[in-house]
Amino acid sequence: MAEHSAPDSKHKPGAAANSVAPLNSRGGPGGGLSGGLSQPAGWQSLLSFTILFLAWLAGFSSRLFAVIRFESIIHEFDPWFNYRSTHHLASHGFYEFLNWFDERAWYPLGRIVGGTVYPGLMVTAGLIHWILNMLNVTVHIRDVCVFLAPVFSGLTAISTFLLTRELWNQGAGLLAACFIAIVPGYISRSVAGSFDNEGIAIFALQFTYYLWVSAWGGYVFIINLIPLHVFVLLLMQRYSRRVYIAYSTFYIVGLILSMQIPFVGFQPIRTSEHMAAAGVFALLQAYAFLQYLRDRLTKQEFQTLFFLGVSLAAGIVFLSVIYLTYTVNEDTVDFDQLSKENIGSNCFMVFATNHFTFITNLFIKVLAALEVFEYVNFALYAISAVYFAGVMVRLMLTLTPVVCMLSAIAFSNVFERYLGDDMKRENPPIEDSSDEDDKRNPGNLYDKAGKVRKHVSEQEKTEEGLGPNIKNIVTMLMLMLLMMFAVHCTWVTSNAYSSPSVVLASYNHDGTRNILDDFREAYYWLRQNTDEHARVMSWWDYGYQIAGMANRTTLVDNNTWNNSHIALVGKAMSSNESAAYEIMRSLDVDYVLIIFGGVIGYSGDDINKFLWMVRIAEGEHPKDIRESDYFTPQGEFRVDKAGSPTLLNCLMYKMSYYRFGEMQLDFRTPPGFDRTRNAEIGNKDIKFKHLEEAFTSEHWLVRIYKVKQLDNRETLDHKLRVTNIVPKQKYLSKKTSKRKRGYIKNKLILKKGKRPNRKTV
Repeated sequence: MAEHSAPDSKHKPGAAANSVAPLNSRGGPGGGLSGGLSQPAGWQSLLSFTILFLAWLAGFSSRLFAVIRFESIIHEFDPWFNYRSTHHLASHGFYEFLNWFDERAWYPLGRIVGGTVYPGLMVTAGLIHWILNMLNVTVHIRDVCVFLAPVFSGLTAISTFLLTRELWNQGAGLLAACFIAIVPGYISRSVAGSFDNEGIAIFALQFTYYLWVSAWGGYVFIINLIPLHVFVLLLMQRYSRRVYIAYSTFYIVGLILSMQIPFVGFQPIRTSEHMAAAGVFALLQAYAFLQYLRDRLTKQEFQTLFFLGVSLAAGIVFLSVIYLTYTVNEDTVDFDQLSKENIGSNCFMVFATNHFTFITNLFIKVLAALEVFEYVNFALYAISAVYFAGVMVRLMLTLTPVVCMLSAIAFSNVFERYLGDDMKRENPPIEDSSDEDDKRNPGNLYDKAGKVRKHVSEQEKTEEGLGPNIKNIVTMLMLMLLMMFAVHCTWVTSNAYSSPSVVLASYNHDGTRNILDDFREAYYWLRQNTDEHARVMSWWDYGYQIAGMANRTTLVDNNTWNNSHIALVGKAMSSNESAAYEIMRSLDVDYVLIIFGGVIGYSGDDINKFLWMVRIAEGEHPKDIRESDYFTPQGEFRVDKAGSPTLLNCLMYKMSYYRFGEMQLDFRTPPGFDRTRNAEIGNKDIKFKHLEEAFTSEHWLVRIYKVKQLDNRETLDHKLRVTNIVPKQKYLSKKTSKRKRGYIKNKLILKKGKRPNRKTV
């Protein structure tokens, strides 16, 4: 601990920010990664520029695996909506984008796009496209969207370098820039084609407050982190006019600018997640007012006024709590988005060796923050980021920058300790002239940065030099860790984060690759073979892709703002064909699209998602849909003969396995064998009455069915007419009857051999 506290007390952010400072400067020359005392400042600046450029180049190149292996396309699901919105902005202008009503989404409700999105991503891509066209550089808006995140990864590296240099030194800043350029935790959300808000939000987080607000809803994280920092400073009795001016300006300007975003609107003054910033702002004003009164009132007057003020404030708070208790309804938390599973494995995957150096250095910085002012914000950022990353795996993205920064500081300290010149320790650097004002006022307890003044008795003692063997061993170990980190990051980026969801790939035994392009094949078929105003029903996962690639109207999409509408689609998928047909007719559905992975073993198909459709539908329609009906009596979800009859006759099951019972995929498996669920399906005789198969992709991954229209009149079954009428005896006149009786009588007489009567003949 002594080895860390001494260098910490010598650090000066102002000196580190100087452009001519050495690589490891803390107010004086020498040390750090430069390893020498005689390098000119120009060479050091050139070296810093070269390292930053290479970090940018490495970060950009490592994000291009998907483009090289496949092509320049938009990935995933949400990026397709972002691309479609950006294309609309580039084609029609900014004001038309703000007033855009998308009639192709959430039929028949529609969606007001301009007031329901954070426009920072679209505006940034549209601005770059406009500038390039102004310079006569012809580029499609799609290519701008594909390569936007890799370009901003370089800007993120530079902003991380600047922030780490201010907090520590230039050498640590360069290491932090290199780390964040290739760390998988950041690459996972910023590969080429991942046109999502996180691609530029991390740069905005590191650089400015306003861009963070307009780019991503995660701005709530930072507007609660900064007030927490100010509150801790007040508790530590480190209030100053600089803190008052900085936070007051930050809150007022940030509040006004954030309210200019249509989607944010009046949320900063109405929602609970913004109350911490407002509360600290009010507390800071009250604290500053009390400081003002204490300088101008006697002690007795101040105590009386303070007692009255506290009593009044307590009464206002009490009444406010009572009022809010009866008037405000708390928002529910979407626990489906929360995940605490596999946190440790995810940390190692996205951070690698930085995971361990981060934990160690975080503990040191928390202890140092109790003594040194400038580490308070650093420690709070790290602790809060660790907590939220543990609550939601997706928030590891916000943890990534601080992990890289603290890991860079740890490696910088080790390299300084074991690569630094022993002569530097024998001749400590001369104090910077920027402290002359502090020397004139030795009674001040804090310096300009607010940190504790170092007394003469706390000066760093001369350290003994280390042997060359220890230096070489430690240096080799550190270099090996960095090499392993680079290899790990490249492998994870290549294998885990560089496969677009719309294009799949499989590998044969000889290593050759097969491209499965069923998604785009199906969407292209929809675009070319259906009416322009056709309405397509699918599960919400594919809504953005259908609207973006097929340009057709969808019922639900990834915005998921209307749960009852999603539940209605889930009810249709979970019901039998006749009940589902009534729902589809009420929604004017023309086509139904599903994803089926039983042929190729794709685990992300709709059968594996089916229970979510049932649960959501049951939440809105508990009388019609019950999840227990889709399980066996033993509580199993099975698609074979032992499966639930309700499951085997629902619409989703029939659309997925229609004609599949006739297909034999392998000589070792029977016909109708599902490779994803490793079972032979239980219902092979599937027939439709209200639907007909319209399209099935090459590998059966996407299946599209057309909803039949109602006939003009009800069709009748053609059967033979059956009558139950008993035939009656013919009516004969009296004359005819008498002659007939005489004829019969004479015939009988002839049989007996007698002569007949002539009158009756």
